[in-house]
Amino acid sequence: MPGTTQRDRKLEIFLTAPPGLEAILCDEVREAGFEAPEPTPGGVSIRGGWPEVWRANLCLRGASRVLVRVAEFRAMHPAQLDKRARKVDWAGVLRADVPVRVEASCTRSKIYHAGAAAQRVERAITEELGASVSKGAALRIMVRIEDDLCTISVDSSGELLHRRGHKQFVGKAPLRETLASLFLRQCGYRGKESVLDPMCGSGSFVIEAAEIAAGLCPGRGRSFAFEKLASFNTQAWQQLQTTLPLETDLAFYGSDRDAGAIQGAISNAERAGVAKICNFSQFAISDLQRPEGPPGLVMVNPPYGSRIGNKKLLFGLYGALGKTLHARFSGWRVGLVTSEAGLARATGLPFAPPGPPIPHGGLKIRLWQTGILP
Repeated sequence: MPGTTQRDRKLEIFLTAPPGLEAILCDEVREAGFEAPEPTPGGVSIRGGWPEVWRANLCLRGASRVLVRVAEFRAMHPAQLDKRARKVDWAGVLRADVPVRVEASCTRSKIYHAGAAAQRVERAITEELGASVSKGAALRIMVRIEDDLCTISVDSSGELLHRRGHKQFVGKAPLRETLASLFLRQCGYRGKESVLDPMCGSGSFVIEAAEIAAGLCPGRGRSFAFEKLASFNTQAWQQLQTTLPLETDLAFYGSDRDAGAIQGAISNAERAGVAKICNFSQFAISDLQRPEGPPGLVMVNPPYGSRIGNKKLLFGLYGALGKTLHARFSGWRVGLVTSEAGLARATGLPFAPPGPPIPHGGLKIRLWQTGILP
């Protein structure tokens, strides 16, 4: 098979994450057994062969993309970029029969025109390998020139990794699954307790928590760009995918006052294969009841008032949430995501200082956590 000699070669692999959550992703990567993960601005760096690239795409819940560095060199002018780009082992990475697209960025460099830089790399690929270049190609080559250092990477993921493949219903202002999983981890969730979301929308927190407890890989239901690379080995990939689900006695709960959201969340859970352990119900916050069994984690992403709802009216909603949790959820912990500190405080819950601001849909959101409620 073409490129199999490179399967075990050590590669520089970069796992992207929302700024502010790099350390949380690094914790997940370390726990998953990847070699020497290091948090850096915008993500986590690891080293490994192509099988590690495949496993990162398949198994990591918090990474947004998996980028693989294929070349790095100095380039002071376009002719130098052209010459050195032609020396890249394109045949070891790409297939001549698979079209690619090239995207470039230039920062503080003598080569300052990103379009011209992309054209030089495109020419190297087409003339040295014979692959075609197309703006609509699914396989993406990323060229970054910063301080005259040119780094060439291949996006092994394709579509962003939060697109698990089973969430067809999306509610208003949804939280990406990757972000939901990182917030769950930040709250200490490891699949050993129940999770309840009283404003569940499309069910992101509930379904992510249930998948973690069931040991289901997040990428099990989708395809990836690396399947079109020269290094891909179908048999090895199929063996990697043969993870058996875990047995769990836990149950996961979501509620919302919107009947459409509940029906959509149920359908999403069915497609994800966790419907048997997820319970979705339609009712208001004031009607929320504590589930039977040991305490767990309440995880909620209420409206912020920026895109959904009137902010002044939301103070009453947050207050009702806090009152209900205080009265009925002794022994549980709470994680709340919002862009508004005033709304978080309106719950009256004993929150610790919030986490770092995380970019989300043009806003900066933070995770607020309590300890065990009295």
